[in-house]
Amino acid sequence: MTDSRDHGPLPWLLLALTFGTGLVDAVSYLTLGHVFVANMTGNVVFFGFAVAGVGGVSWSATLLAVGCFGAGAFVGGRYSSARTTHRGRLLAATCAIQCVLVAMAAGLAAFADPARRGTQLAMVALLAVAMGAQNAVVRRLAVPDLTTTVLTLTTAGLFADRTSNQVRLRRVASILSMMTGALLGGLLLRHGRIPAPLWAAAAVLAVCTVAAERLRRRDTAESWG
Repeated sequence: MTDSRDHGPLPWLLLALTFGTGLVDAVSYLTLGHVFVANMTGNVVFFGFAVAGVGGVSWSATLLAVGCFGAGAFVGGRYSSARTTHRGRLLAATCAIQCVLVAMAAGLAAFADPARRGTQLAMVALLAVAMGAQNAVVRRLAVPDLTTTVLTLTTAGLFADRTSNQVRLRRVASILSMMTGALLGGLLLRHGRIPAPLWAAAAVLAVCTVAAERLRRRDTAESWG
C-alpha cells in the first residue's frame, strides 16, 4: 500500500485515539457484561452466542452497543460529509464530543452503582455512540492503517502485503497502541475502580482535542488539511 497524501500530525493523533479505544473496551468487556463498544465484529459474534444461550453473553447489551455505535457513526458520518473544513478541526470537534460522552460514562460509574444493570446499559450506550462517531470521522480522515477501533485488516496487511518499512511501522504502532491501552485499562481495573480507565480515556480525548485544534492553526497545516 502506498499513500502520497500528506497527513501531517494526524497519524500521531490517531494512534492516541487507538490507545484510548483499548482503555474504553477494557471497561466495556471486563465490567459491562462482555460487550464491546468499539469492535462491532466481536459484538456480532457475541450476539450469536447470546441467542444460543452460551457464554453468559447479554443479547440486550450487545444489541444496544451495535445500535448506539450505528447511531454515533450515522451522526459522525453526516457531520463530516457535510463539511469541507480542515481535517484537524474535524478531528478536534469529534474528540471534544467524545470526551464529553466518555466523561459522562465515567461519572455514571463513579456516582451511580456500576453493578446495576441500568447503569451498565447507560454506560454502554454512551461509550458506543462515542466510538461510532470516532469510527465514522476517522474514515473521513482517510489515514491508511489507522482505523482506531478495529485491527483485523491492519494485522492481515502487516503479514500479507509487501510494503515499505514506514507502512509496516505504522501498522505495528497501531496494534501496539490498542494493546497498550487495553493493558493499562486492565491494570487500572485490577488495582483501582471502574471509572479510572474512562477518566484516562477522557483525558486522552481532551489532549487530542487541544492538540488537533492548535496544530491546524499552524502555517504548515494547509498541507495536510
